[in-house]
Amino acid sequence: MGNDTQMDDLHTRMVRVTEDLRAIQRELNCAAMQAPSDPELMEMLSTLPETEAIQVLTKSLDQMRHFLWFYTQVMSNDPELGDKLRQSNASQTFEDSKVDTSFLDKLTRADEAVLLRYLADAKDRKPN
Repeated sequence: MGNDTQMDDLHTRMVRVTEDLRAIQRELNCAAMQAPSDPELMEMLSTLPETEAIQVLTKSLDQMRHFLWFYTQVMSNDPELGDKLRQSNASQTFEDSKVDTSFLDKLTRADEAVLLRYLADAKDRKPN
């Protein structure tokens, strides 16, 4: 029953994040349409904190999109690939852990490595 609760919580969070992203998109769209005729708004939108926040959001969304693509591949095509991802994360080297990187960066590198290994292994497999 704990897994059902966790999945319900995850689903609720995904719905909330999706709604938040849609609201952010609407607000940014309105700002982009108003900015050319409003010099003060244009100046405010081009300040460092605003542009930095957009860059961080862009990078996070790109990483999430990449991960979700990989996740759907694992869940829909080959559960064995998910096992390889878990093994890859467990065998992270000491040098990798010394590098100051975010969780999403580590996850992206891990899923890319596992996918490449999976594709390389697939060349040696016999077709069904």
